[in-house]
Amino acid sequence: MSGDPRITPLKDGLASRALEGLARARRYMDPERLAVAVPAAAIRSRPDPAAEQVDQALYGEAFDVLDRRGGIAWGQARRDGYVGYVALSDLGGRAATPTHRVAAIRTYAFARPDIKSPATGPYSLNALVAGQAREGRFVQGADGGWFVAGHLAPVGTFETDYVTVAERHLGAAYLWGGRESHGLDCSGLVLQALLACGRAGPRDTDQQMRMGRAADPSALRRGDLVFWRGHVAIMLDAERIVHANAHHMAVAAEPLAEAVARIAGAGSGEPTAYRRIGS
Repeated sequence: MSGDPRITPLKDGLASRALEGLARARRYMDPERLAVAVPAAAIRSRPDPAAEQVDQALYGEAFDVLDRRGGIAWGQARRDGYVGYVALSDLGGRAATPTHRVAAIRTYAFARPDIKSPATGPYSLNALVAGQAREGRFVQGADGGWFVAGHLAPVGTFETDYVTVAERHLGAAYLWGGRESHGLDCSGLVLQALLACGRAGPRDTDQQMRMGRAADPSALRRGDLVFWRGHVAIMLDAERIVHANAHHMAVAAEPLAEAVARIAGAGSGEPTAYRRIGS
């Protein structure tokens, strides 16, 4: 067990049953597995709607609830393992087994299998849909919304180039703790790109820095990751990067050398690691 509080469901003497025999607690609970019922649910650092957003869980993803009070659930996101607080109003019933994931950068769900009917969303890339019915070009999700089938991919069908996935987010706004396709942070971009290719990954930059193996900074290639203290970028080729960053307040592409000079000039130092996570 890592003991990292970001991924360890243990607080105030309460722990997930999975930690029994691994971590000391006064009480171990079997989590209640609920599904995210909104396009993106904020996972916060404290049980306060104004607290820092540390992550997001996307529509259809499971969230294991261990405690609930004052309209807020504490527990663990199943997909990336992050522990935190989520508004109970953002969670629906018990998580259903997903049949599809959203493969478009974002899409809508319609009240009926008709694009002119009322729509909800948008739902981001990698959101999960538990298909209940099919009518024409539409798939009905577990909560009744109808998704365009062409915007979905069957679970187990993935893309092959996570860099291309990251590039599809160019221009999306920078959002601390974000994973949704119209607002995300640097490590959220990396995680979303990997998930679309069927590759699990951790949520934060210091965790992602342990993925793969060291890369030679003089021989970087497409798909390599460049890390600074608290930041990560993806190499587009030997010279350019794509990253969600607070300078542009967006997902942007630029020469690595320019980013290195700017970040160093702002007092955040030189890159701390280069990692190769591909073959």
